[in-house]
Amino acid sequence: MNFEKLQVWKRSARLSAELYKALKDLKDFGFRDQITRSGLSIPSNIAEGMTRQTVKDKTHFLVIARGSCAELRTQIYIGMEIGYIASEPGKAWLEETREISKMINGLITSLN
Repeated sequence: MNFEKLQVWKRSARLSAELYKALKDLKDFGFRDQITRSGLSIPSNIAEGMTRQTVKDKTHFLVIARGSCAELRTQIYIGMEIGYIASEPGKAWLEETREISKMINGLITSLN
């Protein structure tokens, strides 16, 4: 299965790019680094997983991607609370992480 054709990969890659663009000027390097890394981890692990040979390996990387999605959602909540992320994009990103997580769950189910 070509990961580049998966909607979940496309959406998570787009979300990751949005995070980088929106937070590029954030002075808190630690927070910026952590949130962009968790965002980048989602499409990266989907890609790595879908290129693996066995269902067990594919599932393993998809579970990691789903965990990174939860990590990112947590960081968005915190970023909004401390004023690093505005309400409008923050709410949109939260919803997108929920949708991506559901899509990853569906992909895991379809593999098993």
